[in-house]
Amino acid sequence: MNVYCQGTLHQMEVALTSILEIMDGLTEEDLQSRPTPSKHSIGELISHISLILRADFLISEGAGQKEMSDFYSCQSLTTLGEMKQELQRNFHYLKEQVAVLTDDMLTEEITSYWGVTYTRFEWLVEIVAHLYHHRGQLHAMLVHCCEHEPHVSLFE
Repeated sequence: MNVYCQGTLHQMEVALTSILEIMDGLTEEDLQSRPTPSKHSIGELISHISLILRADFLISEGAGQKEMSDFYSCQSLTTLGEMKQELQRNFHYLKEQVAVLTDDMLTEEITSYWGVTYTRFEWLVEIVAHLYHHRGQLHAMLVHCCEHEPHVSLFE
């Protein structure tokens, strides 16, 4: 695996570790909290976070809208334990997939079903950005809307 992929996966692991620590400080009841009525609950957000690594990788490999719809429809994460397990499982899956990518494969352009074209490496960077975005969203929801300070370091 090239040094750039190693660094990118390391940054995913930093985010993953802090997300798991945040989850350790929550209760099953916290998952029901919906700080903004028309937006996702904390549980719905964490469920989404738990699927990002696999879902975004599938998109980076050219999965179509139907394939992604099928992927999401098969998912039903309702407990913190299930979500933590799925997040870890999907990180392991992603690491295995990235480990076999050659430099030529990383520079190959893949177009998403909605028309965005990136190289595979750019898709990998997008996955990191997506994970960090939702981690920040979760942290902000807990701190500013639920008055719950996770006391988790978000960066190394």
